[in-house]
Amino acid sequence: MKWNDIDQQVCSVARALSVVGERWTLLIVRDAFQGTRRFDDFQRSLGVTRHRLSERLSRLVDDGVMRKVAYRQKPVRYEYRLTRKGLALYPILVSLSHWGDEWLDDGSGPPLRYWHSRCGKVMAPVMSCSECGDTLKPEEVSAKLGSRLTAFVKARREAGEEIPPDSALAMEAMRFTPGGSEPESGHHSAPPEVIDD
Repeated sequence: MKWNDIDQQVCSVARALSVVGERWTLLIVRDAFQGTRRFDDFQRSLGVTRHRLSERLSRLVDDGVMRKVAYRQKPVRYEYRLTRKGLALYPILVSLSHWGDEWLDDGSGPPLRYWHSRCGKVMAPVMSCSECGDTLKPEEVSAKLGSRLTAFVKARREAGEEIPPDSALAMEAMRFTPGGSEPESGHHSAPPEVIDD
């Protein structure tokens, strides 16, 4: 599979990476959260070539993460502002920063500390359950198939075909259309747990 086709996988991580997975993209978004809006300021901050920055900003606009807003008319000049979709990346950036602080510290401590204005304290991101409020641990969370993958597995079962292993489901289901034809079977394992939405 080519990187340009990664958004075709039936996988939210792959689809998200198709938008923000290129190495300059999250740095552009990081700078936007820190108040950078103009092309020259992004370029000065990041040291990226103008051509590469232009490509990345255009892609972020096309993907609805940022929008262009004219700040001068003659000649027309634009700034780039985060949309609601872009603002929704904030917990990811803070978590990624925290991960870097924890695992990639050079011995001089975190480059930035995040301060919560409502309580007045330095904070660290914590992921918690939306239902019970408990802090989430990887060993206590499991993934269940959503509606499209459930339909894919059901169609394979009804056709008498083996179910792909969990690691291959996202790729195999790319070509699946509910009510449509199925891809060819390959090596498969026991079916994953399926739930209805």
